[in-house]
Amino acid sequence: MAELWSPCNVPVEYARVSERTDEQLLADHIAGDPGAFRALVERHSRELYEFVFRFTRSSAAAEDVVQESFLQVHTSAERFDPDRRLKPWLFTIAANKARDWLRGRTRQREVALDAKIAGDNDAGQAFADLLAGEDENPTDTLESEEQRRAVRRVVDRLPPALCEAIVLAYFHRFSYKDMAEILEIPLGTVKSRLHAAVAAFGKLYREEQKNAQNPPDL
Repeated sequence: MAELWSPCNVPVEYARVSERTDEQLLADHIAGDPGAFRALVERHSRELYEFVFRFTRSSAAAEDVVQESFLQVHTSAERFDPDRRLKPWLFTIAANKARDWLRGRTRQREVALDAKIAGDNDAGQAFADLLAGEDENPTDTLESEEQRRAVRRVVDRLPPALCEAIVLAYFHRFSYKDMAEILEIPLGTVKSRLHAAVAAFGKLYREEQKNAQNPPDL
């Protein structure tokens, strides 16, 4: 991933900024601290890039969206409501820009984590169990790695709105309230959309498993 844009190309004094909240860093940036905004970029750029990449599937587009998002934060910093949390605002900006990119291309733990996705019986596998392996280390078994790849393939097949809900809730662990702010939809819609996303994921995952067990004849 290329180095992300920052208004000040100065090293961050991590010992000085590491204990400051996002909101304090933004306030310090507005007040003229040359390292504060760079610290925000360093703190959130990787997670934001991974979030955007899951939708665009393009590293170049994800980098562009991330840089544009931080640029908007920089230019809009003085208008930010200090009573809000900065991270949901940042993800709202990135989500909107990712949607714009997808539209342009076309023109040219609050849900039940034990919801079964492999079947209706008690032996079915829980949705959260599948996503739990996303941060495992490279020494995991080949079987676990294949399962992670299967999860990614299924998430990629979800409609954009359901994919957003899954990614925000399970990969980035946002609360319902934060998701409502990021997606700019009512809280009740967040809950129903996330339940629909889990159901859709389960259907597609069962198809994925069935196809893996019965590959087509060549």
